[in-house]
Amino acid sequence: MGLGVRAAPFTYVAHALAVAAAVMVLVWAIHFRGGLAIEATNKNLIFNVHPVLMLIGYIIIGSEAIMVYKVFPTLNHDTAKLIHLILHGIALVLGAVGIYFAFKNHNESGIANLYSLHSWLGIGTITLYGIQWIFGFVTFFFPGAAPNLRRSLLPWHILFGLFVYILALANAELGFLEKLTFLESSGLDKYGTEAFLVNFTALVVVLFGASVVVAAVAPARLEEPQGYAPIPEN
Repeated sequence: MGLGVRAAPFTYVAHALAVAAAVMVLVWAIHFRGGLAIEATNKNLIFNVHPVLMLIGYIIIGSEAIMVYKVFPTLNHDTAKLIHLILHGIALVLGAVGIYFAFKNHNESGIANLYSLHSWLGIGTITLYGIQWIFGFVTFFFPGAAPNLRRSLLPWHILFGLFVYILALANAELGFLEKLTFLESSGLDKYGTEAFLVNFTALVVVLFGASVVVAAVAPARLEEPQGYAPIPEN
């Protein structure tokens, strides 16, 4: 049974929530955590790059790649496909850079790497994201599979893409929880402004992700078949 709703309203909500989430994570990193730095004596400033890039660069830009077909339903298919590919590529690169800064902070601070579920899922998710991007590029862009094969692979491409996206959202929530737990164990007020900001940012990310997923599976127009069809079938 179809959803019976158009994608457009959910894309509007998703964009509003994306702006809110981006502002909130920047306020957290810059105002509460002291700012961002590539090199610094205070290694926490290096770590601050990680949540900013993972949320804005990885999740939000990746979400825009997913929604491009519903935000611009009348856009030429080849153009939409190219934008979809480029945005996912940018998200993948920025996500990898964000993970690098987490490793950089740990290595320069003498902290062990890959000891938590968040870190394990993070590596797994970025790897799956890369595999999905390569698969999409080879199958639907260049050199491109035969039309019948593309038609049969498209539902799996969509399903796997949404699975990886939801996994990334879940891991972002784990990241907020892990960092806030560390801060609170180091003396941060559990009912203070920063704690509430982090928790509300995590809630906004959940609502944002839900809006993106609904926008992805809802049709651009109600008379269209249900489902998100990012790649032309011929």
